[in-house]
Amino acid sequence: MANTSSAKKAQRSALRKRVFNARRKGAMKDAVKEIGKLIAVKDSTKAEAALPKLYQAIDKAAKNHTINKNTAARMKSRITKRLAALAK
Repeated sequence: MANTSSAKKAQRSALRKRVFNARRKGAMKDAVKEIGKLIAVKDSTKAEAALPKLYQAIDKAAKNHTINKNTAARMKSRITKRLAALAK
């Protein structure tokens, strides 16, 4: 338990940020799952249409430090690679 007033304030702040981070991370995971399902059923047109939504969710999470920027780049790269393989 926090003892000092500044530690108590930091704890309150962390609880607030936790809600926003969970929301951003959930949106990102939902977008990844959605495009993953589209790739699994080999629906490249719908998957390409869902790609900007996925990029937006990943970039928002990275911008607000919910995830690391390199993690965001890796996720986008892997999804794009899977989509490109589907188009072949």
